[in-house]
Amino acid sequence: MREKITRNKNRALSRRDFIKSTTAVGLGAALAGRGLAQEQQQEQPLSAPPPKDRLPAPQPDDLRIALIGCGEQGRVLMESCLRIPGIRIVAVCDIWEYSRQYASGYLNKYGQPTTVYEDYRELLAKEKGLDAAIVATPDWVHAEHTNAGLQAGLHVYCEKEMSNSLEKARSMVLAARRTGKLLQIGHQRRSNPRYIHGIDRLVRDKKILGRVSLAYAQWNRSKSDMVGWPKKYTISQETLDRYGYGSMLELRNWRWFRKFGGGPMVDLGSHQIDLFSWVFGVNPNTVVASGGVDYYTGREWYDNVMAIYEFETPEGKARALYQVQTTTKHGGFYETFMGDNGSLVISEVPQRGNWAMREAHAPEWDSLVKDGLLLTETQPIQKVDTRNIVLDVRVTAEAGRWPLPVELAKPPHQPHLENFFNAVRQGTPLSCPAELAFESAVAVLRVNDVVRTRGLSVFRPEQFKA
Repeated sequence: MREKITRNKNRALSRRDFIKSTTAVGLGAALAGRGLAQEQQQEQPLSAPPPKDRLPAPQPDDLRIALIGCGEQGRVLMESCLRIPGIRIVAVCDIWEYSRQYASGYLNKYGQPTTVYEDYRELLAKEKGLDAAIVATPDWVHAEHTNAGLQAGLHVYCEKEMSNSLEKARSMVLAARRTGKLLQIGHQRRSNPRYIHGIDRLVRDKKILGRVSLAYAQWNRSKSDMVGWPKKYTISQETLDRYGYGSMLELRNWRWFRKFGGGPMVDLGSHQIDLFSWVFGVNPNTVVASGGVDYYTGREWYDNVMAIYEFETPEGKARALYQVQTTTKHGGFYETFMGDNGSLVISEVPQRGNWAMREAHAPEWDSLVKDGLLLTETQPIQKVDTRNIVLDVRVTAEAGRWPLPVELAKPPHQPHLENFFNAVRQGTPLSCPAELAFESAVAVLRVNDVVRTRGLSVFRPEQFKA
């Protein structure tokens, strides 16, 4: 039975003051195939939302939401919203007819009829009684759409990366401050209970890893062709020009073009590099990186990048290595944090990482198992004698794993959306407010510059503040 939550009567949601002179750059469309959303769906397929006859009827206290951007990522967020009681998407917007039809048809199937728009400015001007907007458009227009929503009196959930421009990202932080509206950025691991347990409870509170001085993360994907589109849904060149795209190829593959996105380093690295600062408790001091357009032709952004960050933590120096590859899926995506007493391997997909490993000399973790913070150790690799080699049990003992006792029986974006909606209703603190996401954007966007210059970049503390 749906729990009834009283709305905050003090929320000011005036739309009459909407600034009609917003710069005329249109709404982006579908996200490129085999991007972040598609990879996650391949790893963790989403089950269909509840049947229409089991969905709750509209209630007076439902939050009324507009979805701006109905491509791959917009659909992932839409499906998660359908699983959250009291959330109704009443308007959708996209410049591509195919995406508009898909989203509106899908929502109607599950009992949420919507009004459909091509231009976000028309949506914001005409829709009355909206509470919030979800922005899932290409990175280069995140700031435009987010700032317009905030100015219209809406709270906004915006996908990461905030922008492919730090100046635009900064404008989003300032707009949220100026309007007093909530702005959540889609670093969904910040709301994932497994990450909260592993990082906050085990690494930072219980310090089970000891001094953490090393981190490693990767996101590797198989090679893929440029994404196509049904020819019957080709957008006219006049319309593409109006919204800032030179061709359908650019629109459908915007992540690979410098004008629109930041390439794989930004698309995928944003999620994982954000975790480095979460674990170490500080932002990086320096970064070096190497990468290039080594495999593909016709793509502007680097198809592989390796970056090394250096941190100055209260306990001393720490380093983190990050890599993203787009020609091999070897290892998939996961994060590892290494300390002198053990390591934590974690991932949104638990099969790729959901355990801690203890060094042989470290204090026992029996009390953590007793307190329910870890599950019982799985058996380590046993000593094996062969004709050619003897594996020392002291070496292999570290292969024992203590699984984390936290599972997520929801799509990975749902807790982050729930956190946002609870903040709108009840004032719950946001898991990833704009100021925090801006710090991550500084660290991530810098890497592409370092790859270009083949040098070392030094961060100044004030650069992380908007």
